[in-house]
Amino acid sequence: MIHEAVQERYHNPSSYQFRRIASKTVVSFGPDDPENPVNWGKGKKFFILASGMMQVLNSTIGSSIPSGAIEYIAKDFNVTDQEKLVLPISLFLVGYVLGPLLYGPLSEQFGRRPPVVIGYVLFCIFSMACALAPSMPALLVFRLLNGMAAAAPIAVVSGVYADINNDPTKRGRTMAWYMACTAVGPIISPFMSGFISKVSWRWAFWLSLIIAGASFPCVVFFPETYAPVLLQRRARKLRKETGNKGIVAPLDLIPHDLRATVTVTLTRPLRMIIKEYMVSLTCFYLALAYAIFYLYFQAYPLIFEGIYGMSPGIAGLTYLPIAVGCFLACGIFIWYDGYLARAKARGAAWAQNEDYRRLPLACIGGPLYVVSLFWLGWTASPNIHWAVPMTSGVIFGLAYELIFMAMLNYLSDAYETFANSAQSASSCCRSLFGAVLPLAAKPMFNRVGIDWGCSIIAFISLGVSIIPFAFIYFGKQIRQNSKMCQHLQILKEEERRAWEEAAAYQSTVHPTADVEKGPSVSEDAVTRNNVDKETV
Repeated sequence: MIHEAVQERYHNPSSYQFRRIASKTVVSFGPDDPENPVNWGKGKKFFILASGMMQVLNSTIGSSIPSGAIEYIAKDFNVTDQEKLVLPISLFLVGYVLGPLLYGPLSEQFGRRPPVVIGYVLFCIFSMACALAPSMPALLVFRLLNGMAAAAPIAVVSGVYADINNDPTKRGRTMAWYMACTAVGPIISPFMSGFISKVSWRWAFWLSLIIAGASFPCVVFFPETYAPVLLQRRARKLRKETGNKGIVAPLDLIPHDLRATVTVTLTRPLRMIIKEYMVSLTCFYLALAYAIFYLYFQAYPLIFEGIYGMSPGIAGLTYLPIAVGCFLACGIFIWYDGYLARAKARGAAWAQNEDYRRLPLACIGGPLYVVSLFWLGWTASPNIHWAVPMTSGVIFGLAYELIFMAMLNYLSDAYETFANSAQSASSCCRSLFGAVLPLAAKPMFNRVGIDWGCSIIAFISLGVSIIPFAFIYFGKQIRQNSKMCQHLQILKEEERRAWEEAAAYQSTVHPTADVEKGPSVSEDAVTRNNVDKETV
């Protein structure tokens, strides 16, 4: 029998909700529960939005901060091997490969706040270590560790935004601004480090630390947003208040032993890459686009410093049109969301297709990405004004953001509860490509020239741009054949059935109570979750 204090809250639709499972009482959020992150006020949600963007900005600024300081680092440490001079950025991106495999899955087990705080503290420590590095090998080691720490917000923040927005439209628009920050950070770093490194290249890393320090309040007051962890805290509090040891949260019913953590939680992103076609194809497409983005940090100095004779600081300013394109993409994304909503309201047949919610933007971005690469490659010439190749950055940034906004939101919409693992898989793959491809940039451009070098990657980009078109036509079949998508649908159905049972029980005991539909957890859902844990 349910404890008296528990029973009272169970029958209050505006407060706690409970579901009996064998000898356990499972707590969940009731309708309009103020502790549910999706019901938090606008002010609190805005703080989370701004805080997440600031943390991502710290991370992405750090990724390319050495680009304007490379010339000064080479002189100080007497490095003449050009390939070694790519490593301060590439090794940071290798850290981006390793970090999400840890932070993303663990955030789905222990909550969002711990990875964010730990990552922030380590990022500050290793940024300081980079500024104080006594040698080139030491700098490279610190950059690797700095990248691993900086991966925390990249892996977690998108999940945070999904936690506080259950409306796909609001979630998509929030993600649009978030992804603009991920692109703008690396773009503004080169000119900042290019100018400040005239004093000392170490000031580039001190600047990164100063910027990170400015976001300290955002991290200190960053709340936990992961509903299962919040319910776990609620259950712990109720056990203390009532003395009923049988009150648990859904997360308490899932094994958290070391074996389960290692074999299930931490391996989920890798298994999604291997077994989920939607994840693997998206990862490949985004990895190539991301790698080309970071290849630009090798190509632009060759073009604007080599061909046009600009200083590192001035050459860093040529990245700014890419930022303009990124923010234009945000406007297009928001316009399309409104256009789609109006089409759904009037009952347009095409708008009922789930794949049209995001993918058409990637279908536009893919070809534009190819155009921008050809534009840059064939206009970078002493006979053509520097403004012409620089302007290609507007189209490049626009296309890059449209691709990422569409494909990453598509993953979040498809995998919902496991969105962080899907995002971690994507982050891992694109960071791996981003770390490796730029190593080949200078040899490729030196061998075939800027024009044909850009053309090669443009032709490859053209080939993968068919992926969003394929998802539009075959996305439904892919989701139907996906074990993880099937598992999510089963859980949703079980939650709906459990709530109907709870509502029926409540209406029997309190016929006049006003019952609204809300989340709960059934015995079948928990049992199935435990049965499927090895594959999900």
